[in-house]
Formats: sequence, structure tokens, C-alpha cells
Amino acid sequence: MSDHTRFELRDVRVDGDDGPILHVPHAVIEAHGLTAIVGRSGAGKSTLLRLLNRLDDPDAGVVTLDGKDVRDYDVLELRRRVQLVGQVPVTFPGTVADNLDVAEPGPLLERVGLSPAIAGREADRLSVGEAQRMCLARSLARGPEVLALDEPTSALDATAKEGVEALIRSLADDGLTVVMVTHEQRQADELADHVLEVAPSPI
Repeated sequence: MSDHTRFELRDVRVDGDDGPILHVPHAVIEAHGLTAIVGRSGAGKSTLLRLLNRLDDPDAGVVTLDGKDVRDYDVLELRRRVQLVGQVPVTFPGTVADNLDVAEPGPLLERVGLSPAIAGREADRLSVGEAQRMCLARSLARGPEVLALDEPTSALDATAKEGVEALIRSLADDGLTVVMVTHEQRQADELADHVLEVAPSPI
């Protein structure tokens, strides 16, 4: 394992009721830059992402973070370090500031391209694009080392998608490890520093 490896997966298998969902003989995710996880529908891309912060556990094999089995971390510490943002933004009750739960929400909002003036707005009144940016800000508030993103632009219109893509790229450039599931080859080609292709599991 190189000094620049964030995650390593060794002979990882996840089983479903009707057979294997995911099988990864060996893969690494680099600490630096943005890694796109690509593959056909049903290949287990989202499942792989969920292994990184133990929202799922493999039925066999090992997933390591910085050389240590993820199962050996305190799960709350692990999920603070590895923040997962889903396809559809989820807002909590209350204002944007309530969702961020930090003393000074302004800098976080500016970092994700939102005006600090929206801090007092009810979170459920945001547009989908604004809500996705707020969810990214909420994850950043935890001080993560890794952002794990599950098709974060799939629910956005073209304009909002372009803005969120630029934001994700800038976060990777700022030093965060970004791992993003995408079904768009264009995103992988234009945004990613590394591409991890997940093949459908053999029956």
C-alpha cells in the first residue's frame, strides 16, 4: 500500500438474497484528488460507497482506511471522518443555520457557493440545488477527511449540476479525498483524477 492510499479493498464481497451484490478482488482509493466510481447499473457502486463508512459491512474481505480495518474504528469517529452525501438532499427541520449547527454558518455557506443571507431561511424552502449545497456544507461542518458522494448531481437541473460539479472539484483541489459514484461517463472523464470501475459480480 502506498503512502497516498486512503482506502484499500481486499477480496471484498457483499451478498444479497439472490446472489452476490458486489465483489472487488482488489482496489485502492487514493488520498489525493477525486475518485469516480463507475460501472453498469446494479454493479454495486453505491454498496461499495457505503462500505467506506460502515453503513454496510462486507460479508467477506477487508476494507481499510489509512491502513487500518474500518471495523477497528469507533463507528462515530469513522462517520465523522468519512461523510456520505446521497443522491437526494435531505434537510432537517428548521433553518439552514439549524441544519449546519455551527456557531458561524456564514463561512461554510460561502465555501459551498451560498449566500450567508440564507442562514435564516427554512431549509425545506430551498431549491434542490441549494439544498444539495447545504448538505455538502453540513458534511464539511464535521471536518471530514473524506467526502463520499452517491450521484450527488442526479436530482439537479443542468445549471445547478454545473455549479455543484465545480464545487466538488474545488473541494478535491483543496485537499479533501472525494469519492463519487456516477453513472455519467462525462463526469468521470471531466472531473475525476482517478476512476474505479466496478464490474457486475459473477453469479
